[in-house]
Amino acid sequence: MQRFSFQPTDLFGLVAIRPRVVPDERGCLMKSFEQGIFRQQGILLTPYEDLTSQSRKGVIRGLHFQREYSQDKLVRVLYGAVYDVAVDLRRGSPTFGQWRGFTLSAENQEMLYIPKGFAHGFLALEPDTLFNYLCGDQYDPDSDGGIVWNDSELKISWPIDQIEELIISEKDQALPSFSWFCDHFGGL
Repeated sequence: MQRFSFQPTDLFGLVAIRPRVVPDERGCLMKSFEQGIFRQQGILLTPYEDLTSQSRKGVIRGLHFQREYSQDKLVRVLYGAVYDVAVDLRRGSPTFGQWRGFTLSAENQEMLYIPKGFAHGFLALEPDTLFNYLCGDQYDPDSDGGIVWNDSELKISWPIDQIEELIISEKDQALPSFSWFCDHFGGL
C-alpha cells in the first residue's frame, strides 16, 4: 500500500505529491486529499470548489491567475497526461518569475500543490485528457488574469515537439507578457 509522499520543490510552497493508492486484483482505490495529512505537511488547503476540464491533445490552457481571491490548487490528471507549469508571481518571493514544469498523468498518479500567488497552465499531451483542480477559493471573473504561454522572458520549455497541432483559445493567445504583468501589478 502506497502512502502519501510530499516532495517540496525549489519554489517555496510548490509541492509534488504522490497520493495514497491501495491496489488489489480489481484495480485500485486512490485517496488524493486528506486535510489532516496535508496540514501536517504545511499545506493549508481548504477546498472551496472542485473543477474538471477535458482537453484535446495539443490544448494549452493558461497561464492563469487571479489578482483577488488568489486560489491555491491541488491538481491532478484523471485520464490522459499533461505538462503542467507553475510560475511564481508572489511579490517579494526570492523565486519571483521562476517556473517549474511537471508531467502529470493518470498513469503516474502524481499531483501538484500550487500555492496562492502562482500562475498556472498546462499542455494536454494525450487525447481527451481530464484534468482536476481542487481549489482553495472561489473563481472571480473580475480578477481573472494571465500571462501568455510562450512569454519570451519566462522561456518556458513546453514539450511542443510531442504535439502535431497546438490549440489555444483566443483569450489565452491575447494574454499579456510577463513584463506587462510586472509593470502593471508588480506581483500577487
